[in-house]
Amino acid sequence: MPLATTASIVAAAPAGVCAFNIVTLEHAEAVALAAERTGTPVILQVSENAVRFHLGRLRPIADAARAVAAAASVPVALHLDHVTDDGLLREAADAGFSSVMYDASREPYEINVARTRAAADWAHGCGLWLEAELGEVGGKDGAHAPGVRTDPGEAAAFVAATGVDALAVAVGSSHAMTTREARLDHDLIAALREALAVPLVLHGSSGVPDDELRRAVAAGMKKINIGTALNIAFTAAIEGSAHRGADPRPRLTAARDRMAEAAAHLLATVSGVAHECRTAS
Repeated sequence: MPLATTASIVAAAPAGVCAFNIVTLEHAEAVALAAERTGTPVILQVSENAVRFHLGRLRPIADAARAVAAAASVPVALHLDHVTDDGLLREAADAGFSSVMYDASREPYEINVARTRAAADWAHGCGLWLEAELGEVGGKDGAHAPGVRTDPGEAAAFVAATGVDALAVAVGSSHAMTTREARLDHDLIAALREALAVPLVLHGSSGVPDDELRRAVAAGMKKINIGTALNIAFTAAIEGSAHRGADPRPRLTAARDRMAEAAAHLLATVSGVAHECRTAS
């Protein structure tokens, strides 16, 4: 199937859309398998951190993700996530990405607005959809203070000043959570949905329980970013594998299967589709 765009997937979704951060080819394959099993469109995300892991080179992981997306039987889009480097931003279009999350949230408000406005202008000139962040989301390498919440009025002003297409908001989740204990501010989500004309994005969704995710989507959250949940599944499968010997493929197969199970469950939770998780054959 031809590569979909993030904008088209988000616009067409009757409920929430899952966007999974991938690190390896096995991550991308697992997410695509899960999307096919649930019949659900999905977004594959490559973060700036993942690019750094791949020796600072975007194209190898981007080309692999694009090939996986093109082979899928459901719509799959590519998104470049948490970009702080303008040089990397400008690689996005040629590498097959239809959207970028530009992250200047560590800067003072005025600088965040100026940098994000410039990024949005450039992105729109290339036909890219741009997501940004105002209220800092907790847990990002200690740089984002836990407990921060996005103010609806300030968020509306930020969107108007920058022209972004989506906004990541701080409503109680944290990046890199390994337990699902987050409790979201659903009244704030509803207020943000009322104040903004662009889709709301929930970062740090791996730490949010299923019922909280469903309530968040019902309150107005649209794009649900998930990364750590896949990495937990990957690591558990590798560490728990009974396979021995030099060949890594049996362990990587187990990891891919476990990630596909986790992704299918989250896709069903966020999109509202009925799905019974099963082990891949």
